[in-house]
Amino acid sequence: MRIDEALLEELLAKAAASPRQRMSLDLRTSPEDQSQRILNALIPGTVLPIHRHRTSAETVILLKGRMDEVLYNENKEEIDRIRMNQETGCYGAQIPQGAWHSVEVLEPSVIVEVKDGAYQPLTSEDILE
Repeated sequence: MRIDEALLEELLAKAAASPRQRMSLDLRTSPEDQSQRILNALIPGTVLPIHRHRTSAETVILLKGRMDEVLYNENKEEIDRIRMNQETGCYGAQIPQGAWHSVEVLEPSVIVEVKDGAYQPLTSEDILE
């Protein structure tokens, strides 16, 4: 598979047409892979709940667009904001294992997300209501 501008634009078009305003592409070779690798296309207005990954850190690399990775404490108070923008030279973020986080999408964006271990869906314990 070639990860190029055409693929990113196709993902962004699918995200824009989606009610969730985002679309992901699984880059794993099989569901049994021991790492999680996805492309995630996000449109401004998408709502990603504040969540955490209890068993893995998360690496986020911006391929296109502009967005903020926002970290929170358990009281839903913002404790850090990383503005990812290729023009300013901030290309991504490393989110520590167990850290509460979400995103604010400032313009149509595509990121690569990488996590350790096999895919584990979020549970109610992993979403900060």
